[in-house]
Amino acid sequence: MDSTRALTQATTDASVLTTDAYRDDRHLGARQRLYEFQHPTFDIAAMALEQLSGLGGTWVDVGCGNGRYLDRIRSQRPDVRALGVDLSLTLLHDVPGPVVCADACRLPLADRSVDAVLAMHMLYHLPAPDTGLAEFARVLKPGGVLLASTNASIDKRELDELWSTAAGQVLGVDRGPQRIKLSDHFPLEHAEDALRAHFAHVVVQELSGVIEVSTAEPVLAHLASYRTWAEQAGVPFDAALAQAASNLHWHLEQHGSFTISTRQGLISAHT
Repeated sequence: MDSTRALTQATTDASVLTTDAYRDDRHLGARQRLYEFQHPTFDIAAMALEQLSGLGGTWVDVGCGNGRYLDRIRSQRPDVRALGVDLSLTLLHDVPGPVVCADACRLPLADRSVDAVLAMHMLYHLPAPDTGLAEFARVLKPGGVLLASTNASIDKRELDELWSTAAGQVLGVDRGPQRIKLSDHFPLEHAEDALRAHFAHVVVQELSGVIEVSTAEPVLAHLASYRTWAEQAGVPFDAALAQAASNLHWHLEQHGSFTISTRQGLISAHT
């Protein structure tokens, strides 16, 4: 089995996701916190609420994780019936209900029963994202809306360089394996075509920004959050992380800050 296929299997394996990667929100939270240093700041939850402002009824946040979007929906749209769905029962433990532990590809919802589905940075964790999209289309009412998000393949390319350089130093080669990028299984560049297979109207809003940090901790915490897939990293993970830390500290001493370019997207689809 080639390394790309092995990584995809590992990052979409339900057991790995629920017992390690998302057993709690430590790793997810580390990845979310890095965006606190981004400018311009994109409040994607607010953007989602704006796009859904004309809808009421039932909204389902599939892959709701630690409930960040659910909290905003429930506080700002108390008229909406908001349901959280996630594969990890333990991650849902601290998320206020109603929530359901379920597979995104087999939602326990009737056909045409939902007004809006949110699938925020989660489609790349499905073994077959197309199956998930078909399921979202099944449960949406006519006129319903799907909002999804993912990263572009060039997102955080400076982190790619930081990790590959450190991995190469550990392995004694010019350039080591690339860092693990979950969204490579469902990158922004392919999202529009994927959604058009199931939805009549698809709009992609690209969100580009810059993350700038003056301390190493948020970057290293982000890199460390992929420890679940250390076996698939192609390099001794802790050694590569330590080397990346050394390189990053040197960069900060020389330049005062470390800059990371971001490119993600919010995709809306209408039935």
